[in-house]
Amino acid sequence: MMRRVVTRLLWGLTSLVLLVLVNTAARAADSEEGFVSMFNGRDLTGWEGKAGWWYVEDGAITSQSTPEKPCVKCNYLMWRGGKPGDFELRLKYRIVGGNSGIQFRSQERPDWDTYGYQADIDAEGQWAGALFEHARGGVAMRGERVAIDGSGQKQVTSLGDSKELAKSIKPEDWNEYRITARGHEITLAINGVVMSQAIDDEHGKAARDGIIALQVHPGPPMKIQFKDLRIKVLDQANP
Repeated sequence: MMRRVVTRLLWGLTSLVLLVLVNTAARAADSEEGFVSMFNGRDLTGWEGKAGWWYVEDGAITSQSTPEKPCVKCNYLMWRGGKPGDFELRLKYRIVGGNSGIQFRSQERPDWDTYGYQADIDAEGQWAGALFEHARGGVAMRGERVAIDGSGQKQVTSLGDSKELAKSIKPEDWNEYRITARGHEITLAINGVVMSQAIDDEHGKAARDGIIALQVHPGPPMKIQFKDLRIKVLDQANP
């Protein structure tokens, strides 16, 4: 009798574990519904950049500057899959030294340059998670929610302490970046933690669509890598 009870309990526990695993997998699949891969993990098909600066290493898009080969001017690897307006972009990055970033809703400029919004990345922790823009610098620093009206006037409220938020970022390790742009609102999150938000309505400055690109930055020797890039376009104007 006792053996039957124990057997039934074990079967019940096994069924419960299987149900939890199935439900977890289903939720994970649902969270990725509608996302399209931007990178095949093997080569730079679908991307274009300055010769000699971008390559694939260990399944990741990579760029590196060294004392023997310094980066003296920013250059960008351009995604040729479109110029999305409203979207969610998910990726993983790893940086060792220096500074980098992810351009979006940006303009392409000569000599592999860009102009526009950037989800910032750096090794020192000063800029990581901040929303940068070439014309205005730091639009929303880490820990800020910023509302900008048509004339450029800012209202800033707090999302949390910048140093505390930075503790969620893993130095010299893989971190997940999520960039969500919907209408005039932009949200940047790293490892599931919201780092900065902006509601941008400034005339002549706020952008509603544009290219996506990855940055290698001048300065001290550094290495930046990106992988698992995927995007979900939220509007129909720029499929």
